[in-house]
Amino acid sequence: MARDKEVEATEAAAEGAPERSYREQLDCLNPIAQPLASRKLTRKLYKCIRKAAKHKQIRRGVKEVQKFINKGEKGITVLAGDTLPIDVYCHIPIMCEDRSLPYAYVPSKSDLGAAAGSKRPTCVIMIKPHEEYQETYDECLEEVEA
Repeated sequence: MARDKEVEATEAAAEGAPERSYREQLDCLNPIAQPLASRKLTRKLYKCIRKAAKHKQIRRGVKEVQKFINKGEKGITVLAGDTLPIDVYCHIPIMCEDRSLPYAYVPSKSDLGAAAGSKRPTCVIMIKPHEEYQETYDECLEEVEA
């Protein structure tokens, strides 16, 4: 946990912006950001995304995620709750529900992009299952489905 905070602090410092707390990020949410991940689940999802990114098991961006959902790929879809305009990605949750894929919203697109190892903010990421981080993935999957 302490290591996660250090990583987030260094990422915020690298961006030159002050780190915002979970509460402050909730102020910028879209009205459609439901189901929103709790603070604890958000940290678990970021951790899982970091592990998946090391093994190249993530899909990043609306276009790429949409393509792989249509192809029938399985995984957890994580959406950023502060993306504007909403029209950019509002069809993704409907696609996930049609294919019974789990999805959840996290408060910040910049944190989502940073967790994926990118300097750019990202509004949608799909985490694919992999044996290297299966335990973390299963924990997240269980909580997202609940």
